[in-house]
Amino acid sequence: MAFDHRKYVAFKPVAKTNRRWPDRVITRAPNWCAVDLRDGNQALVKPMGVAQKQRLFELLVKLGFKEIEIGFPAASQPDFDFCRKLIEENRIPADVHIQVLTQARPELIERTYEALEGAQRAIVHVYNSTSTVQREQVFGLDREGIRDIAVNGARIVKAHAAKRPATEWTFQYSPESFTGTELDFAAEVLDAVSDVWRPDQGQRVIYNLPATVEMATPNVFADQIEWICDHIKYRDHLSISVHTHNDRGCGVAAAELAVMAGADRVEGTLMGNGERTGNMDLVTMAMNLYSQGVDPRLNLSGMAEITDVVEACTEIATHPRHPYAGELVFTAFSGSHQDAIRKCLALREDNDPWHVAYLPIDPRDLGRRYEEVVRINSQSGKGGVAYVLERDYNISLPRWLQIEFSKVVQREAETGGGEIDSRTIHRLFEERYLKVNPSWALKGYDLHRDADGVHAKVTFGLDEEPYHLEGRGLGAVEALAAAIEDTFKVSLAVEAYDEFALGEGTNANALACIRILIDGQHFSAAALAEDTTSGTLQALLSAVAQQVDANPVTAATSRADGISSH
Repeated sequence: MAFDHRKYVAFKPVAKTNRRWPDRVITRAPNWCAVDLRDGNQALVKPMGVAQKQRLFELLVKLGFKEIEIGFPAASQPDFDFCRKLIEENRIPADVHIQVLTQARPELIERTYEALEGAQRAIVHVYNSTSTVQREQVFGLDREGIRDIAVNGARIVKAHAAKRPATEWTFQYSPESFTGTELDFAAEVLDAVSDVWRPDQGQRVIYNLPATVEMATPNVFADQIEWICDHIKYRDHLSISVHTHNDRGCGVAAAELAVMAGADRVEGTLMGNGERTGNMDLVTMAMNLYSQGVDPRLNLSGMAEITDVVEACTEIATHPRHPYAGELVFTAFSGSHQDAIRKCLALREDNDPWHVAYLPIDPRDLGRRYEEVVRINSQSGKGGVAYVLERDYNISLPRWLQIEFSKVVQREAETGGGEIDSRTIHRLFEERYLKVNPSWALKGYDLHRDADGVHAKVTFGLDEEPYHLEGRGLGAVEALAAAIEDTFKVSLAVEAYDEFALGEGTNANALACIRILIDGQHFSAAALAEDTTSGTLQALLSAVAQQVDANPVTAATSRADGISSH
């Protein structure tokens, strides 16, 4: 079959000249309704059992949802039984409204009220399809016929509620496939339902406007919502809700723009589970608001628990790049990203506004650790490697050594073809820079300063065969370097050396890093010691040992005789 775009017709935009929503910002979270237990459940290959539904219901309550759609009890015995279980076992908190869905058919509405018998408060969500394609091709009805279904359903819902005055009832109506319905007809149906329910007389009413199938760009949906808000009766006495799907990948964007356009309420599911490409993702939208300084009125700080429960109940794995919840969304492998994150975190004070490169929110707000932010692979650079050593081992490296060591780590990553963990990075650093040849291990030193500079006496090597060097220079490093040059007959220049005091939690108090040029070749080493002078002298000895013979006695003799040890 040919790939032919001509079979599709572009969605016509709403004819509006007075759009207000583009100039608005969201300053308050909408009312949320979680539909995981109904809409999300009916989209699963293997629907949830009662135990799974109960676990997910308890999570939704814990997160702060006050309206939770628990099922379609008239169409499913497990949903009916679950509804009865929640009510009879008194599992519904006093401030939570359960919501159930039913088609606008008399026998289904009656069965729905049987399932809700004894509930303290409940939302009866009734619907029928109003779209042009459904009217003409599915039901074969004209506008009047579709409107009559809605009105008749509204009357039956109201009549059954009147028989059960002990329950606090909320009526909700959805014109299914709202986005494919002519706006004037959608308003006509809603007004007809309002004339039955009379929200102006105190009945709590929600009109839920679903993008049952996402058919256009989010701005078109916002226009539709704003148009409805401007044209229906009793707008100030009822709640406008939206229920977007993700067929075009814009479910969250459409819901956000709809709130800007006047919607009071948003339905969706945790992680966006739903039919076809999914429902509007409640976690993403709520966290989007949070990232803008708006209280989402949900507590999503335990993101690991949320993903664990959702995965266990739905048997759907969370994508590692899922916004906010995915394993890798706060992880930087790129070298430049890692360097920027490291620098921003180093400058940030605890009470500062959050402005950190590449991190839209603080991972700690979701129970994530900074250990998860920077992870190393072959794409990583000096900043990420340095950050891991600082974070996990309190080791700070000078810039020149960051650059050099990152290449060591990169080669290891390229060889293994995967991620390098923190322990491996530390092992590589120890093996490459900190490992001390026993024949070149510092035993002690004696420094005397006089008018000519520093006179250094340095002892190193094995206990049974110690080696002694003496030299003069402006400082301890220059004095030892001069002694090495004279004894081993080499040309030695110290290109860089840096000393760092280490914080608590380490056996050593100082780290010294040195880079030398000896006989035209570069060598680098580092040393941990109790003091910076010991560390620097040991680092210099270790660097020299990489070029000179392993045994300093042999090396000194052979070089003195004019024989190179290499």
